[in-house]
Amino acid sequence: MDITFSDEQDDPLPGDGLIELAAIAMTAEGLPDTTQLEITLIDNQRMAELNDEYMGKTGPTDVLSFPIEDFAGGITEPDAEGPPLLLGNVLICPRVVRANAAAAGVPFDDEMALMVVHGILHLLGNDHVIDEEAEAMEQREREILAMVGRQRP
Repeated sequence: MDITFSDEQDDPLPGDGLIELAAIAMTAEGLPDTTQLEITLIDNQRMAELNDEYMGKTGPTDVLSFPIEDFAGGITEPDAEGPPLLLGNVLICPRVVRANAAAAGVPFDDEMALMVVHGILHLLGNDHVIDEEAEAMEQREREILAMVGRQRP
């Protein structure tokens, strides 16, 4: 897996654990080893701008996913001779994640791990608008997080 991590916020966080978790989640979802993903940590202001521009919502949110590939028809193995699979970008706002974790009484690291997995599942076409889809997505989040000894808050 080719995972690029960048931290564009004022209070940098280590990315190694997030990268490792992303690789585990991508492997668990059956993605080829050549898959590329970006994880970017951003501040409240930038997240609020993106949330307004792309989601039509006011204020920052915890995670946004911007897919490059369309997985509506399922995951297909890229041609071995062709380019790698470009999954997309998961943008996470740690300040919102920290506030959400505090409000829920859960560890920040568990909430951050959930945001990585949640963002990747969104890139793969999973959603949580319909109750049945939400339940399936939450179950898959629990399964992937359990692989690394974390719980879904």
